[in-house]
Amino acid sequence: MTTDRSIVLAIGGLVALAAAMGIGRFVYTPILPVMADALGWTKADAGLVASANYLGYFLGAIAAAQSWIAARARMSLLTALALSVATTTAMALSVPIAGHLALRFVGGFTSAIVIVCASSLVLARLTRAGRGGLTSLHFAGVGIGIVVSAVAVSGLLATGSGWPALWLAAGGLSFLALLAAMVMIPSDDAAASSVGPVAPPATATAPIGPMILAHGLFGFGYVITTTFIVALVRLSPDLRPLEPMIWVVVGLAAIPSVAIWVGLAGRIGVMPAYALACLVEAASVALSVEWPTTAGLLVSAVLLGGTFMGITTLGFLAARNLGGTRPQQAMGRMTASFALGQMIGPVLAGWMFERLGDFRVASLLAAAGLVVGMGLALLTAWLAKRVVP
Repeated sequence: MTTDRSIVLAIGGLVALAAAMGIGRFVYTPILPVMADALGWTKADAGLVASANYLGYFLGAIAAAQSWIAARARMSLLTALALSVATTTAMALSVPIAGHLALRFVGGFTSAIVIVCASSLVLARLTRAGRGGLTSLHFAGVGIGIVVSAVAVSGLLATGSGWPALWLAAGGLSFLALLAAMVMIPSDDAAASSVGPVAPPATATAPIGPMILAHGLFGFGYVITTTFIVALVRLSPDLRPLEPMIWVVVGLAAIPSVAIWVGLAGRIGVMPAYALACLVEAASVALSVEWPTTAGLLVSAVLLGGTFMGITTLGFLAARNLGGTRPQQAMGRMTASFALGQMIGPVLAGWMFERLGDFRVASLLAAAGLVVGMGLALLTAWLAKRVVP
């Protein structure tokens, strides 16, 4: 594969993740406050709808780990991406909450298929081409999708647009990304003919179980803040001026984060870098409730954006390193654990908010989970050193 083709492939992965993840999954965060106000949703309702998406993500990750998906990775990717566009656009419909639950469930299912299949296709092809350094460009798509959709939402809100228009705009942006991904991610046959022989698969160097559990705790640890940070800003009159920009800050911090964390992993190892990123993210989650000022929320947003995609990427790299001859299945298992954790988080946070009146206790529990995940990643690194080649 030539350098130009490698860059195009990485950008194809970028736009796929931007559509299904940055927009399809995460645009719910900036739209949630105005949508909840208009529809009369409680915080528990909002958390339930978020968790429907995460339940779909969990089941989609399990599906993505199946061999029949792995054998049809590009077809599965594009089909899931098209469904993600459709469900994002359909969120503009004024239907009972059960309808939005169903749409977010399907959207979550498809986004898991997209991230696993896109990452499997792109990472494998870039590695075979000797262009593994472009991995960070691929994963930057989530941050770029967050920024683009957050700017679009803020701009439309400034013109007085209602929540349905926000979802229609998000769907339109996702559709453009789908068209680009169809062109930029070639068929399996075309890719194979341009990269030459496939490198032998990696062999497992340590048990993957602790990392699977760590990734589940990461899912639980990050999701409360990512789901409710805009709603948290809206709760305080002093912080409301931050509402149009806080999610943009998260997205901007996410864009370079993958390159930073992958670069660090090259120096200290994937699992130690994962552990450090979990610690930084734990600080972000705790700061969001322990330092509820403009400065505190901005620092929290930067640290959150600067870690959550880095940890996701390092999790995929760990799965490739520990997955032996079936790396996509290992990625699917890691993603399923992550999805299970993030499915629990919003429901718990919404339930605790209704009883305690704030997100403090739930957020501190999430931060504690991230610290435990840090320990499990360090345990995996220690076990890897003890394996005899």
